[in-house]
This record gives sequence, structure tokens and C-alpha cells, in this order.
Amino acid sequence: MTIRATNQPRVRVVPLRPLPAPAGPAPAREPLWRDLAGGVLRSERQAQGRTLKDVADAARISMPYLSEVERGRKEASSEVLAAAAQALGLSLAEVLALAQGELIRLSGARSRSLGASRPAGPGAGAGAMDTVRLAA
Repeated sequence: MTIRATNQPRVRVVPLRPLPAPAGPAPAREPLWRDLAGGVLRSERQAQGRTLKDVADAARISMPYLSEVERGRKEASSEVLAAAAQALGLSLAEVLALAQGELIRLSGARSRSLGASRPAGPGAGAGAMDTVRLAA
């Protein structure tokens, strides 16, 4: 027997099963900022009756990129958001305020729908995975 073998006990890790998922519909995901900002740009563009090409040309950004931003597929920089906002006749602050209002609306609806279905206590929730170490 070597010194190494005596100083390091054998340890076996046994994963516990994840907690079962709660019954009912899956909780709504937290809204992403890129979805909110893109949605504001799209709704403002459509309200003005303007085409994607028109706004992209006025903002000096590519039409495919603006489309990706509007759909929440791309995280636009503040420069791109400001250019798109200006092309729509809005300030960056107005676009951000509209996105914030939408975030508050969606977060309020989300918290009301979760209500009493939130897990109790810290660390509680579906999918929590623990491990147990057993000395061999």
C-alpha cells in the first residue's frame, strides 16, 4: 500500500434524481431586452406604414440586420438602436422608454400568473440537482 492510496479515500458520487416538474403550464420566460427593443422598432415602423428597406436605408444599416434586430435575433448596439430610432423620428430615449413600459407590462403579467405557484424557500424549484458523496 502506498502513501498516496492511504491519504486519499475513495469517493463515489451518486447523483440524486431531479425534482419532478410542477404540474401545469411551464412558467413564461423572462422577456429579453433585445426582444422588447426590437418589438418597439417594428411596431413603430409598421404604425408609420414604412417598409423595412425604407427605415434601414434611412438608418444606414442593412435591411437583413434591421430585420434580425426587430425579431429579437440580434442584440443591437446603442448606435444601431439610435440610428433606427432617428430614422423613425424618435429619440433613443423614447425607444428605450417604450421598451421599458413593455417590460413592466410583461413582468407584471408574469408575476401575477406565477402568484402562488412560486416554489417556497431558497433553492427550491424544478430541476434542482444535488449530489451525495459516499466514502467507499
